Amino acid sequence: MAAERLQFHEMGLDDRLLKAVADLGWSQPTLIQEKAIPLALEGKDLLARARTGSGKTAAYAVPVIQRILTSKQSVREQDVRALILVPSKELGQQVQTMIRQLTFFCSRDVRVTDISGKADLSAQRPILMEKPDVVVGTPSRVLAHLNAQNLVLHSSLEMLVVDEADLLFSFGFEADLKNLLCHLPKIYQSFLMSATLSEDVQALKELLLHNPVVLKLQGSQLPDSSQLQQYSIKCEEEDKFLLIYTLLKLQLLQGKTLVFVGAVDRCYRLKLFLEQFGIPACVLNSELPVQSRCHIITQFNQGFYDYIIATDEQSLADPAAAAAQTTAGKEKKKNTEKGGKAKGKEYGVSRGVDFQNVSNVINFDFPATVESYIHRVGRTARADNPGTALSFISHTELDLLSEVEEALTGDNAESVLKPYEFKMKEIEGFRYRCRDAMRSVTKQAVREARLKEIKQELLNSEKLKTYFDDNPRDLQLLRHDKDLHPAVVKPHLKNIPEYLVPQTLKSVVHPLSSRRKKRREKSNPIGISKTSFKKNIKGKNPLKSFRYTRGKNIKGKAGKS
Repeated sequence: MAAERLQFHEMGLDDRLLKAVADLGWSQPTLIQEKAIPLALEGKDLLARARTGSGKTAAYAVPVIQRILTSKQSVREQDVRALILVPSKELGQQVQTMIRQLTFFCSRDVRVTDISGKADLSAQRPILMEKPDVVVGTPSRVLAHLNAQNLVLHSSLEMLVVDEADLLFSFGFEADLKNLLCHLPKIYQSFLMSATLSEDVQALKELLLHNPVVLKLQGSQLPDSSQLQQYSIKCEEEDKFLLIYTLLKLQLLQGKTLVFVGAVDRCYRLKLFLEQFGIPACVLNSELPVQSRCHIITQFNQGFYDYIIATDEQSLADPAAAAAQTTAGKEKKKNTEKGGKAKGKEYGVSRGVDFQNVSNVINFDFPATVESYIHRVGRTARADNPGTALSFISHTELDLLSEVEEALTGDNAESVLKPYEFKMKEIEGFRYRCRDAMRSVTKQAVREARLKEIKQELLNSEKLKTYFDDNPRDLQLLRHDKDLHPAVVKPHLKNIPEYLVPQTLKSVVHPLSSRRKKRREKSNPIGISKTSFKKNIKGKNPLKSFRYTRGKNIKGKAGKS
């Protein structure tokens, strides 16, 4: 079957584009790319639904670049030909990076600019005055530039792309999007890319598309069990902390891990708890500056960190809403923006942000909706890589679990979420240590940790920005997983006494104390005890430097008496 699939070189793409694709290591297109690229090159409008990690970004980026290269052969005038709308700043940055990689060999002919950042409009004006071929931004940011006349699209725009289309209305961009349409020409090609076909996407389809081709690929929104293994374990609040301590400290989970929690406070509570045991982790939430969040994600993808504790609240993508989200607490307010659409809380880190090579996703707090579960778990098992998802379920979350199971099971009688067979009795010996650590993680400690982190990241983000622009290598040294230490840290908790390790795990786990045993075995291979001396240094070997002085001492004592 693989031989029958359409390859990149059979799509009529420019040689420079094919070379960039080869450099990225893409041997053959994914299913969405194979279907969408030829249709887009024919000039058709597209509504494409495919699961996360399926290559949707390249599915629209390749035809956009190809059409610009083709049009530049006949028209030399520089203009904005493509507009890509994204729901968040992080996603905007990633789309720009992807297009720059694909235009590596034709960067003079195809220029791309991301205006989704929070820089002043006046600072971005000179860039837009140069009329880049592709502009990436959030609807509100693009509209602001259109109103300021920094950007003119009504005569030049040829292609409009809406990435993560199901999020735009959820993030309160409905009014901005409708106002933005007034600035576009009457005829242009449109692409809508989405992981789900919600009512919002159908509304966008009516607004933007003309006789579109609808691609509903991969009926299952998550990979099958051969690629993604999903588990659930029933445990209450204290057991959640006990279990995650065991999994991370004993290294029972291998590879990079994303831990999702339900609120910002929980982020810092879990980080401070893990700090007690010497387990470093990054925090990613809506309170941190955008530049810090993007830098954390970049370093995580480069392998600087193994663990990220993330909230997937909506406000992560829209910092303006962060204050309202975090202060609302459990009794969250219904945030309605200009469009009058209520903002969904369960969006942010779990959507749009491209975490690379994530081996495990842990739902420390179970998500509130089926859609949120799908997008959290979709951070792992991307492309053809394997992945594991583990959900901790308390008694209050059982109804949510049954909803997810019902939605994912579909026609199959077998449940997708298998019970995680873990004998909690085996790790009872660790419980007193966890309780000891939890006593130090007070509400005051969490509050101080949040303030300290925000101050640190604001300093890193704002004051040092110009320095890091001039010294990019130093930016690599800036770490985000340092200990916050507002809680009292007990040093003995960092080590695991061998007697506490369950018998069944001793063959898997290598605690610190086992190193000493290995050293002893190496220094005494045959079992003969040998006294070690420092290379026969003069005066150090008692057999050579010994002097018998008993007689002298006796005489000396007699003289004194």
